[in-house]
Amino acid sequence: MNRPRIIVVKPIIALIALAALIVACVSAPVCAMASGRAAAAAADTIVAGDAGTRHATPVDDTDQNAGGDSGQSAAPIAGPVPNVIITNFTYGDGSVPAGGKFDLGFSFQNKGSVAVQNMVIGVDGGDGLTIAGGTNTFYVPQLAAGATQSQTVPMQALIDAKSGAQAVVVSFRYEYVDAGQRSSNSVDEKISVPVSQPDRFQINDPVIPDDAQNGQESTITLAYVNKGKGDISNVEATMDGKGFDTVSKTQYLGNVASGGSGTIAYAFTPTDSGDLDAKITVTYEDSDGQQKTKEFPVKLTVAEPAPAMDDTAADIQDEQPGTPVWLMPTVAAVAIVVIVVIVVLVKRHRKKKRSAMDEQWDDWQDDQDGGDTPEAQGHASDTPAADDTDRQAPTEVIASQLGERS
Repeated sequence: MNRPRIIVVKPIIALIALAALIVACVSAPVCAMASGRAAAAAADTIVAGDAGTRHATPVDDTDQNAGGDSGQSAAPIAGPVPNVIITNFTYGDGSVPAGGKFDLGFSFQNKGSVAVQNMVIGVDGGDGLTIAGGTNTFYVPQLAAGATQSQTVPMQALIDAKSGAQAVVVSFRYEYVDAGQRSSNSVDEKISVPVSQPDRFQINDPVIPDDAQNGQESTITLAYVNKGKGDISNVEATMDGKGFDTVSKTQYLGNVASGGSGTIAYAFTPTDSGDLDAKITVTYEDSDGQQKTKEFPVKLTVAEPAPAMDDTAADIQDEQPGTPVWLMPTVAAVAIVVIVVIVVLVKRHRKKKRSAMDEQWDDWQDDQDGGDTPEAQGHASDTPAADDTDRQAPTEVIASQLGERS
């Protein structure tokens, strides 16, 4: 039995159309993709023959695209920016004292996937720290991806640095090549170094009274001054012991600024005679916040209370008359009157004496005038010695009178 032959015309037409498309779009990748899809559609057409029906293998459009892009190369994609970080640092044990020197050591690592080159490292200590005898800039030629390197910087804390953490900034500036391109980047890392001011809060020994008596209030004082650069806070003083009473055994003085001073005063009343033992404790916080305690022992001897005065003796003392108020002015007035009287009497005596001398002078002058007469001259020649004696006497008196007048 013969099978009928079936002639299929549509596949032939599809093949012709495919060839035309390939010729027209040989230089356009998009047209190549379209021709690939047309070829795939034509291959999927059912073909009838003697052997029966079959499916053609689909064409991989990926191969077509690869053939169309064979003249171009894909651009590589750049990776993430490499970062450099500090992984560890050291500055010594405890805090750095103000004015002290120390070595700042730190380790840094390249966390990127490519190497960094031409790295410049800078260290800045801010206001509290400085470089001690060196430079704050360092150069690293290259640091591979994932590699770690260490650096040590000599530093010093300033004498007037504040207590507490002082910031240190470490900067990294570098270049790197990724995907055939050279780029640059910078990273700033911040670390802290604790700085402490020395404790120079000075408290003097207590000043103890010398005449403390039982039942009489006395005072103990302590002078203090803050010689440090930092502030002192929460100053508190307490007086403990037996044999005395006080209004407040604890005194809160608060904060003491740098250079500040003051006095702690305790008013107490001894209740027992003899030796008194007490202790004054002063607590405060230094500039680092650390609590400090200072203790001062107090030892003094308390005398017996003074004996009470008898009421009869007190009455007698009250009855004794005092000095009148008017007595002193009266005495002063009498003294003035006496002085005036004495002055007046002296002046009168001098005046009388002067009058007597004047009379003697006049008499002597008269005698001189009478001696110039012949009788007087004859009488003088007869008695020369007596005349000479009489003449000398007035002369001496006149000399004395003239001296007094002068």
